[in-house]
Amino acid sequence: MPFNRHKQRTVKLFVSLLFFYCIIITANAQRVCAVAEYSKKQLQSNPTLAAAYQAVEDHIYNTLHAPSASRDTAANELIMIPVVVHILYKSSDQNISDAQVKSQIDVLNKDYRRLNADTVNTPAVFKTFAGDVHIKFCLAQVDPDSRRTNGIVRRHTNSDYFEADDAMKYSAQGGDNAWDSKKYLNIWICNLGSRLLGYAAPPGGPAERDGVTINFDAFGTVGNLRPVFNKGRTATHEIAHWLGVKHIWGDDNCGDDGVDDTPKQQYYNYYCPAFPHVSPCSPNGNGDMFMNFMDFTDDACMNEFTNGQKRRMRALFATGGPRNSFLSASACDSSQAQGGPIGDDGSADKGTDVKPVDPVKVYPNPTADMISITCKTAETIVGKTLNVYNMMGTLVLTQQLKTAENKISLRQLPQGAYIIRIDTDKKTAVTIVRL
Repeated sequence: MPFNRHKQRTVKLFVSLLFFYCIIITANAQRVCAVAEYSKKQLQSNPTLAAAYQAVEDHIYNTLHAPSASRDTAANELIMIPVVVHILYKSSDQNISDAQVKSQIDVLNKDYRRLNADTVNTPAVFKTFAGDVHIKFCLAQVDPDSRRTNGIVRRHTNSDYFEADDAMKYSAQGGDNAWDSKKYLNIWICNLGSRLLGYAAPPGGPAERDGVTINFDAFGTVGNLRPVFNKGRTATHEIAHWLGVKHIWGDDNCGDDGVDDTPKQQYYNYYCPAFPHVSPCSPNGNGDMFMNFMDFTDDACMNEFTNGQKRRMRALFATGGPRNSFLSASACDSSQAQGGPIGDDGSADKGTDVKPVDPVKVYPNPTADMISITCKTAETIVGKTLNVYNMMGTLVLTQQLKTAENKISLRQLPQGAYIIRIDTDKKTAVTIVRL
């Protein structure tokens, strides 16, 4: 279903408004989205959100359709997303284990790379559309104050449950404040009322509310989980909303999700239908792509994103996009907590007893090719080794520094963000450089 911007602008705006937050609830073990009611309340309280969400839609369209659109990522560059999980609990069963949290990260890293074992269940006619999104998630290793962390925050709350009103995102309301949403994906785990499974804030909204909320018994693959929502797909679904992807039926009867390789379907699907499941608006006998992560089927039935959904997600990381800042997010790198970024003041790291060294400067940043590494005290860096890592932590370039002023070519590296590390005698100097 091709996305015609001009003919469908009114429909697109309407869908965009309805998409402010996706709320998934369970009733008789079914997923149901109450997005229309919630979005109406959001518009009533803050009408300016309409323009903000439309701007995101325009950015996605321009990035995907304008040949000259500026992008910060190579076609299949692996994008790293640091995650902080805020666990809000009143009873011990709500205080989920580290193992449960890590099991969810494992699911995300399989689902978004199409490494999930159940890809074998994708019907042959849809396998050609299935895509590796090339996004990886990590539990943050560095907190906003440059201290070590395991990416998990635990807070006792006096609230019996939370509704989809964002109270869990504020410490003053019994929740926990978001970490910098330009650098971290915030996930709140709590007891949600009204049988909610979870909901997501799409890109473009208020920074302090940006993130995903999941019920404690629908997160991960181990622990006390609801039977048909025990494979971590609620988080897979909600994070895709956080990355700008809509429900596969376009939140309308035979609607449009803005993706050209997801077939039209009349509405959402529950449980796990038999293939093919044909609806009145199916373009052919293959019917609905009910195994897509953006339908409402059971966890065990979901197994794919399409290449079109992949392109829509990755468009948000283009220059000017609402997720562009994640290309330089470095909280997945634990060495940042030790050395901290290179600064002009040459200050020592928080929480360490190392002494300041003369400032090491790296410029220009961003760069198209060459970077300069300088230090006014030559012995600080002369003879030391400069290592360049990609955001996966893989060493991609090594060079010895021979003078107090060095020029290093990065031309051979793909576009993206890279970690520059220099181990001096007194401390480790680290910074991020973007190409």
